[in-house]
Amino acid sequence: MEILGYFASALIGVSLGLIGGGGSILTVPVLVYLFGVNPVPATAYSLFIVGATSLVGAVPKYREGMVNLKTALIFGIPAILAVYATRAWLVPMIPDRVGGFGDFVVTKAMLMMGLFALLMVFASYSMIRSDKGSPEETVTGPQQFNYPMILAEGAVVGVLTGLVGAGGGFLIIPALVLFSKLPMKQAVGTSLLIIAAKSLIGFTGDLSHYQFDWSLLGIVTSLAIAGIFIGNRLSRSVDGVKLKRGFGWFVLVMGIYILVKELYLTPAIPVAAIGH
Repeated sequence: MEILGYFASALIGVSLGLIGGGGSILTVPVLVYLFGVNPVPATAYSLFIVGATSLVGAVPKYREGMVNLKTALIFGIPAILAVYATRAWLVPMIPDRVGGFGDFVVTKAMLMMGLFALLMVFASYSMIRSDKGSPEETVTGPQQFNYPMILAEGAVVGVLTGLVGAGGGFLIIPALVLFSKLPMKQAVGTSLLIIAAKSLIGFTGDLSHYQFDWSLLGIVTSLAIAGIFIGNRLSRSVDGVKLKRGFGWFVLVMGIYILVKELYLTPAIPVAAIGH
């Protein structure tokens, strides 16, 4: 399982390099199911892995002029504040046993994986659906900002990132195109910088809450970073639209699997066990 985990770690970066997102959707399932990391700290691991990988991927995009720093700052500030607050205060406040339905108890770990699975299903839709009617690659005229929507979207993405440890690129990129009027390619590069900043800063909110396996964290991060270079190279010759749809179907299947596993295959905890 660990060997498969190392291979999947590289795919995290390959995905980010090929389609500008999706890597964070793989990270938590890889950590939980292949490396045996508890789901709650796995979301913290994911923040560091995705943040570091996105930062490395953003550097060549910046050199190519594909990163809009003003947009990254406007969108990134509320996102960073929201993700840090979520990791430092909101997540630790969630009880180990959230609630119960009859003889079944919803645990904190189950809640986190359930939220993540729902996010995967939602993300898969944005990858699979047709791109007809989407914004054009180029935008004419001066850049315009819809400040209220940018700030609101940044805060929502920040809370989501904090809860499930996902970068949220599939939410950020459309927001940048629609509300900041960025060309698609520039939106992808800007998104990588935003993901890097909010994920790494959000990770610092976890440092006092968990004991990290720094060796595992370093290995997975290094493989993901290597993967993003491979993905960048492959992106020049691979049909990005077809690849994105194929990856979307894979994410949909994984999301459904996690939901089924957490709801039906995970042993139930008797309600009477609460408090013991």
